Amino acid sequence: MYKIPKILQKADWYQKWGASGDIRPYVFVRPDNRIGQPGTRHRLNWFPMDPVIYNPLDLETLNFAEQIYFIEERAFGPSNMAMPRWVFYDCAVIPGFVGGFAMRNSALPEAVRQVMTRTTELEWTPLSLFIIIPTMAKGQWVAHNLCAINSLLPEQERFYGLGFLSKAFSLWYANVESCLGMTQWGNPALKLHSHYGPMEIFTAYTPVHSHAKTITYRVDVDTHCWEQFFTREPDLAFLEKYGPAGFQIDPKDEQSMISLQKKIESGSGPYYLSSADIASKKLTEALDVYRLKES
Repeated sequence: MYKIPKILQKADWYQKWGASGDIRPYVFVRPDNRIGQPGTRHRLNWFPMDPVIYNPLDLETLNFAEQIYFIEERAFGPSNMAMPRWVFYDCAVIPGFVGGFAMRNSALPEAVRQVMTRTTELEWTPLSLFIIIPTMAKGQWVAHNLCAINSLLPEQERFYGLGFLSKAFSLWYANVESCLGMTQWGNPALKLHSHYGPMEIFTAYTPVHSHAKTITYRVDVDTHCWEQFFTREPDLAFLEKYGPAGFQIDPKDEQSMISLQKKIESGSGPYYLSSADIASKKLTEALDVYRLKES
């Protein structure tokens, strides 16, 4: 029986099935990419159980991959951003790994069984996926994709915090120092991704991407602020170090994005977003931009 930290009590599914061992983190990784000393950089006791580990190159794990595809396609298909299979293999499985949470098939709730209709001879079914890829910059990784089964379930059957914990586990497990990620302005994902450390705006306008209104963010991973995703307490450490830059970014205004991008390119940054600000506002509202306070 595993002991789950009290701070995660809002994630009642984790308390229930994690404690019994019927839900565990998983790592879908080829042997050469296995992390040598997982979970040693960041002091955290959120994931006391050993992860389920599958090799995506083995034929017997194909069905696990198919279930990952199933969740991902339904999450990103409506926005025409579903991941082709060759991208998953070439750009995710070969250079990086997939992490998330999986549930023992014998314990799957009926609502999950109705959604995940594919049968498998493996013991576990994935509930979420987070693709993370190392870069040439030392200690820096790219968060490529994150989604969970929640979007496919009735509201009362969802696993609160599943997406957040899936990314948290993978960052912790891989000892990630710095993480780059991409999402679109006004996307609900911004409310989740801003909770892993101070969110630097790496690009505010990204026309080289399929969607020009994309923010590239960079986070120096800091587990001390992760609890605030569940407690919703103010990030006082952020406010001590960062102050308003004197302007805002408007997720409805392309010119606002271009203006901030030009400031970034001129070297007047770095600029940051506040997780508390993002959490308290509607997705369409303008956000204050922050910068380091002068010492």
